[in-house]
Amino acid sequence: MNQRKMGDLLPRLIPILAVLLALLVGAVMLALLGTNPWEAYRALFIGAFGSTNALADTIVKATPLLFVGLGICIAFRGGVLNIGGEGQLVTGAIAATAVALAVPTWPGWIIVLMSLSAGMLAGAIWGGIAGLLKAHLNVNEILSTIMLNYIAVFGMNYLLRGPMMDPLQIKLGSFTPQTARLPRSVDLPRLIPTRLHLGAAIAVVLAFAVYVLLWRTTIGFRIRTVGKNLRAALAAGINTKRYMVLSLLLAGAFAGLGGAVEVLGLHHRMFTDGSAFGFTGSAGFNGIVAALFGQLHPIGTIPAAFLLGALLTGANKMQRVMQVPSALIGALSGLIVLLVVGSEIFHRRQIRRADKRNSELEDAVDAKEDS
Repeated sequence: MNQRKMGDLLPRLIPILAVLLALLVGAVMLALLGTNPWEAYRALFIGAFGSTNALADTIVKATPLLFVGLGICIAFRGGVLNIGGEGQLVTGAIAATAVALAVPTWPGWIIVLMSLSAGMLAGAIWGGIAGLLKAHLNVNEILSTIMLNYIAVFGMNYLLRGPMMDPLQIKLGSFTPQTARLPRSVDLPRLIPTRLHLGAAIAVVLAFAVYVLLWRTTIGFRIRTVGKNLRAALAAGINTKRYMVLSLLLAGAFAGLGGAVEVLGLHHRMFTDGSAFGFTGSAGFNGIVAALFGQLHPIGTIPAAFLLGALLTGANKMQRVMQVPSALIGALSGLIVLLVVGSEIFHRRQIRRADKRNSELEDAVDAKEDS
């Protein structure tokens, strides 16, 4: 009984142990850089949680990670990999911005609903393209989603330097690649007098909605069946191609909605430095880290996104105070992923070996009883 409890508890402890081990390795790296690890981590903690503003910034940083992470959870459960979060965030943000700027005099709540819907639809289309290529032409979805990222970025650069550029920038002759400021009526409500906005609450609610979708609905059961055993799904009469497309479509929809929320809740305009990172802050890739750290479960992705948001927010403080490279946080995130995924693979192999031993033991007992 105790072994069974330990077996159930171990998968839940893996992420915590991975973080502790990653921080330990990070401390060694800091020491090698000539920095006091204790003071560095203290600065990181204060930067992420040391004040109301710091905590709000951490949640704001975690919000797009959660949106992307939810899409990653759905895609993985459907047996496909979505590496296109960056492009889907960008397309969702562009669509939301275009709608808000097209009807600036309409009632604010109508523009907000239309913009969020447009962002979600644009992201869904961007993810659905990769899904269709995978299902009907057997194009590797990793390659297609990465290439779609580039297409989205180049499209954004063209639009923000041309048709969607702020008219004021053209008039002044500065030609900064950004759109006009969105109407203030479409700004998402602030939850407290900080940068924290309603988008964070929307992301958390949707995390529970994704859990219900995947584990409490027929559609979710079919998505998980396709992802777990394609042959069994085919034998059961499930249209596997349809659910592959649906998985990537939903993944794109959540990322696109995250892009729309970033525009309406935080930036209030689209801008670019020539790359997706200038607008997304690498949320498309960090969202993958959050999903993996949350063990590809929508509820687990909530604290995982919050932790990564804290690391990213605290990194700025640590860099200023201790003069250490901000890339160290990227290394810590990578270590966490490697340790979580590696530990998970090891744990599953141990389970398979134990099941095999039990099966062989049962066969031996049955053979002995028959003789």
